[in-house]
Amino acid sequence: MTGIKKTDGFTLIELMLVVVIIGALVAMVMPRLTGRGEQARVGAAMADIRANIATALKLYELDNGSFPRTEEGLNALLNKLASASNWNGPYLEKSPVDPWGREYKYKCPGEHRPADYDLYSLGKDGVESQDDAKNWE
Repeated sequence: MTGIKKTDGFTLIELMLVVVIIGALVAMVMPRLTGRGEQARVGAAMADIRANIATALKLYELDNGSFPRTEEGLNALLNKLASASNWNGPYLEKSPVDPWGREYKYKCPGEHRPADYDLYSLGKDGVESQDDAKNWE
């Protein structure tokens, strides 16, 4: 006579309990993670505005005596223009675009910073609004 061997395993109740616990943990963690992608994009835009592009503009200004004019824009950091007296660029490797895929806005002299320049991104919505990343305030 052969005996039936009982194998160890998990019961349906135990599996359901694990699924409920995992679901509860996900429900607690997910609200903290939502919106982090947008915060990261804003942070990247601010890093470009306050460090990367700002450094290139300052180097251009040191070499040429002034910042590029508004009509020349950030293109002056990539290509020598007629107005550049001592151009030692390119000051950037490629044309800067914000994390949403649009070009940064540049004005010199600036409206908000008349002593030098305004540099900003239109943010997620693509229009001037409160979500813009900018070099003033």
